[in-house]
Amino acid sequence: MSEDHQKQIEELQQQLQKLQAQNNPQYDGYQTSLTTRYCSAAMSNLFSQRSRHSTWRKLWLGLAESEKELGIDTISAEALEEMRAHLTVTDSDFEVARVEEKIRRHDVMAHVHAFGAVAPSAAGIIHYGATSCFVTDNAELILMREAMDILLKKLAKVISNLSAFALKWKEEPTLAYTHLQAAQLITVGKRAAQWVQDLMFDLESIEQVRKDLKFRGAQGTTGTQASFLEIFHGDSAKCDQLNELLCKKFDFPACYDVSTQTYTRKVDLVVANAVAGLGATAQKICGDIRHLAHWKEIEEPFEKSQIGSSAMAYKRNPMRSERVYSLARELMSKPTNFANTLSDQWAERTLDDSAIRRIDIPEMFLLAEAILIGLDNISDGLVVYPKRINARVQEELPFMITETIIMRLVAQGASRQEAHEEIRVLSHEAGYVVKNEGKPNDLVARMKSKDFFKPIWGELDNMLKAELYTGRSAEIVDKYCGPGGPVEKRLAPYQKHIQESTTAQLNV
Repeated sequence: MSEDHQKQIEELQQQLQKLQAQNNPQYDGYQTSLTTRYCSAAMSNLFSQRSRHSTWRKLWLGLAESEKELGIDTISAEALEEMRAHLTVTDSDFEVARVEEKIRRHDVMAHVHAFGAVAPSAAGIIHYGATSCFVTDNAELILMREAMDILLKKLAKVISNLSAFALKWKEEPTLAYTHLQAAQLITVGKRAAQWVQDLMFDLESIEQVRKDLKFRGAQGTTGTQASFLEIFHGDSAKCDQLNELLCKKFDFPACYDVSTQTYTRKVDLVVANAVAGLGATAQKICGDIRHLAHWKEIEEPFEKSQIGSSAMAYKRNPMRSERVYSLARELMSKPTNFANTLSDQWAERTLDDSAIRRIDIPEMFLLAEAILIGLDNISDGLVVYPKRINARVQEELPFMITETIIMRLVAQGASRQEAHEEIRVLSHEAGYVVKNEGKPNDLVARMKSKDFFKPIWGELDNMLKAELYTGRSAEIVDKYCGPGGPVEKRLAPYQKHIQESTTAQLNV
């Protein structure tokens, strides 16, 4: 090795040591766990500064193209070409915008100047006739629509997972709970089908909101289109044509019929209510799973080397369900902010909507996606313990068959009231043994030792088959989740995505 080469290596080693001694700046500032830990790169990128401000540029281009199509000759072909060549905001563009914003104290105008710097032929016509909300509001509508598309695909995958789970376990008897006390039997699959139905409501709700979403378009500073009426020399028809062109370019069915400076913030509330509904469903599902894990009937997936507790080595905590539950709590709070923002908009617009919407709109979708990622991971690997479930069923089953016993005794000629009293007394005695002595439920044994029940002694053991008491549970699951059912029909547009998807992996 030459002396020069050795010297270069030593210099590189010294530089590396200096770098290792320095703190990584990414750990010195606050970062949201939503983007660093919980959601996908796709959703995070969608609400990034580059995505948002590049969408502004697309809107400025769309406006200029439409204005030119409607006869504004001052917009040259060269200007449009330069705009098309610089639709993605680069790092250097951001630096220009940062400097401009310090001078102008206005983020939209800062980006107008940054765009003009790389498209000089268009510098004089960028934002022609528009107000800031032309780019900010229309961009938010575009981003929300794309975010809903991401959510809908992930939601369909979760529904597919749980539907398959429901069908697999449609005949497995399990205790139902009302008031969180043991009630008439259902099946494991029947409970999951209820989860599926709630998620289906969310799918339909978000689909409808996405379908109904309209564009703000080009409305001017107070929603009168006065600036565009001036540009088109009083030609009102061209104002309508302008918005028709914009809607076509950005694939919206129409503009909202009436706007102020902004599109009505009622739209944000409608979207938030639909998305937050998913949070409520997720919390209910994960609450059930947490209870079932407590009873050791069902568990979420658990990795071979996963540690449940740093102190209690035996523990298998439902941490994935707890994470979803926690994120859902935050998501469910979002509509309150959007309702307050709507109600606090005075007259044609006040700027107190701006700061909070910069936070709440992205967070709403980041939260919802993080929840769906968690649900996908959980639902694709739920573990069921049939023997444990059956053991718990058998603890309660003797009490549950008492109504059938009364009917059988009456059929044999006994008094209904007398039979009811005999069973009431024995049930309380058996309950005392279970609760106070910790012994198994011996109600059937007590009946077998009392002559009053002699006419049905031979039937008692057969009555203790749990599958006799699940009603139409399996049929309900088949009709809803099975071939040709509502779930299959609703998921048809998403089948390609479902088949190509793999189970979401979580960052711990």
